[in-house]
Amino acid sequence: MTGEAGQALLRVHDVAVRFGGIVALDGVSFDVAPGRIVGLIGPNGAGKTTLFNCISRLYECDRGDITFDGQSLLALPRHRMAGIGIGRTFQNVALFKTMSVLDNVMVGRHSRSRGGFFANALRLPFAVQSDSQSREKARELLSLLELGRFADTPVAALPFGTQKRVELARALAAEPKLLLLDEPASGLNHEEVGAIGALIRSLRERLKLTVLLVEHHMQLLMSLSDWVVALNFGKRIAEGTPAEVREHPELVKAYLGASA
Repeated sequence: MTGEAGQALLRVHDVAVRFGGIVALDGVSFDVAPGRIVGLIGPNGAGKTTLFNCISRLYECDRGDITFDGQSLLALPRHRMAGIGIGRTFQNVALFKTMSVLDNVMVGRHSRSRGGFFANALRLPFAVQSDSQSREKARELLSLLELGRFADTPVAALPFGTQKRVELARALAAEPKLLLLDEPASGLNHEEVGAIGALIRSLRERLKLTVLLVEHHMQLLMSLSDWVVALNFGKRIAEGTPAEVREHPELVKAYLGASA
């Protein structure tokens, strides 16, 4: 169980995934309590991204269950994830590069908007109102993430660190309860790493978020996380506070080898 912070918002139970003869996840279980930042660590190939993709419904589980807010995710189609309250960023920024920053964030509002294709095409009153509300919400997020001056700038014209924040704004546009952050510090310089850490903490407090974080930048992850789950070869090998997990012999062995 993940700490003593009450009922789990996300529960991963005995999840197993195989790709042919390769075992990517082998009976992984852990809980994510509401309001916490939980770090997921492990060497390359440990199964971290596979687990993220199972939670996002990009991959199917061969065994086990994943529940969110008491509801199993495994029967839900992937396009429902944003609507039920799960947002995600990706290690490799997945934005519409020729679109403006504002329009990219507006895409994230889709699950919260009332208009469909025909309603928007016909400019029906409720669709116009919904679009206006979504645009206002998107601009609020740009302001919160200090992106307001880039609202009309094509994403392709921005430096990589700024694109990372745009993707974060898009994930937040759907007003998630749970935010999955996949390598948010990847490709950032030292100053940008510090800034993204401070931003994640601030967003957790201001937006009442729960965060599940995959990050190779160990100092950032340990400083951000309330709780840490360690994987290796698809198995959970350690779980606890950052201080507890950092010294766990199985984790030391996983990163440094048996001689450690």
